[in-house]
Formats: sequence, structure tokens, C-alpha cells
Amino acid sequence: MPLIRIDLIEGRSEAELATLLDAVHRAMLAAFNVPARDRYQIVQEHAPCHMIVEDTGLGIPRTDKLVFIQVTTRPRGREAKERFYRLVAQELEAACGLVPSDLVVTMVENGDEDWSFGHGRAQFLTGEL
Repeated sequence: MPLIRIDLIEGRSEAELATLLDAVHRAMLAAFNVPARDRYQIVQEHAPCHMIVEDTGLGIPRTDKLVFIQVTTRPRGREAKERFYRLVAQELEAACGLVPSDLVVTMVENGDEDWSFGHGRAQFLTGEL
């Protein structure tokens, strides 16, 4: 159920994007222990001049391979979030060669009443999920 939005600079092939999405999904499954078919991912590609992601004064170098991930999710504990940060960095480095300095992740939490998966119903509230 986490909604994963991925913003990156345009130029990756369809195969590269598929590999990236699969790597993020594996990290999400391992960190949040959700069903395998719980997959909601959106990729938005941007021209280089449309993405500025600096380092907040941490001295973190960025390249044009930058990946920005926003996770919208029900509340998760600190350990699960930190596990996701670590696993997604590992998965993307192993599968895509993405250096961890080119990864930024943010979490946005919401509640059960904030989700409808179709048919105009809030499935977490109706008991369907």
C-alpha cells in the first residue's frame, strides 16, 4: 500500500527504469512486510534544469543519476523507516549501480481514512483490507 513516487532526471531506458522500480519494490517488501502485489509506483522524469537537489550542508555530492523517492504510507515505526532507507540504498546500488549519495528519500504518513483503492470505498475502513 505504500505509494512510491520516484523523481529523476530524464534519460534512463525502459529497462533501466524497470530495474530501478523492481529494486525499490524489493526494499519496500523487506522493510514494511507488505504483500508482494502491494505495488503502487509512479515515475516522473524531469529535464536537468527542473530538478535541484542539494545536500542541506552535509557535503553530499550529487550527479545526474539522482533518484528522489517519496513514500506515502500508513504510519511506520522508526526502525522500519531506517530499514527502508538502508535497503533501498543497497538494492539500488546493487541493481542499478546508483551511488548512495545520489539517493534522497522522504516519508509522508497518512491514516486509513486517506486511502481508497477503487470503487469509491475506503477499504481499510470497510474491512476489505
